[in-house]
Amino acid sequence: MIIKAVVFDAYGTLYDIQSVADVTEDAFPGYGEIITQVWRIKQLEYTWLRSLMQRYRDFSEVTRDSLIYTLDSLGLQHDDDTFARIIDKYLHLDLYPDALATLSAMKDKKLAILSNGSPDMLNALVRNSGLDRMLDAVISVDARKIFKPSPEAYALIEEVLHVRPAEVLFISANPWDACGAKAFGLNVAWIERVTPQAMAMACLDSETLPPLTMFKALRTQMDELGVTPDHRIHALAELPALVSVQRS
Repeated sequence: MIIKAVVFDAYGTLYDIQSVADVTEDAFPGYGEIITQVWRIKQLEYTWLRSLMQRYRDFSEVTRDSLIYTLDSLGLQHDDDTFARIIDKYLHLDLYPDALATLSAMKDKKLAILSNGSPDMLNALVRNSGLDRMLDAVISVDARKIFKPSPEAYALIEEVLHVRPAEVLFISANPWDACGAKAFGLNVAWIERVTPQAMAMACLDSETLPPLTMFKALRTQMDELGVTPDHRIHALAELPALVSVQRS
């Protein structure tokens, strides 16, 4: 069966979440990297915890709450303007360098985003980056009031695009997301941007692991959840060739 739709995760897949470090470092010199890593870890944890607790709040609120936790845990005082400036970066995240060319090369397919992001956050981000001209849909889990990797979130793809799961290729650089999509029944390509070999070298280079190395160990390596993606690639640029021959 030919792939009819290619659906992307947003944060960490099309958009480089580490690009917030420029703002966090400017606001808190010397703390930019650890703020960025702890913030992302707690942001993800809060989506999972809220789903399990059945106490949904949209991703904009989760993002604010996880930043408050991060700054408080590090003992960093902040004013409202500084906080707002950091949060605003999530509406202006950097695209990965190969994102635009990759989407352009697959314009014969339905192209969409499925993200935990709230509609307002996603629409602003997509518009600010210019992807609004290339996507057929921007799908937020807010329609189901539960975060990925819930099956209810992935079910939105068929509901919005009218394409069966077997005809969808889902792309994520987040291992937990790739596993969730595969468990649901989608074809999945995982972007392995950090290899175990690179992790091993990073650990050998320092007696004390820097925050970014620890973050990569926790959040960029494939999870052991009993499912594996169909494809393992290392960059978005590899997708057009994969899609052109992909049949399931």
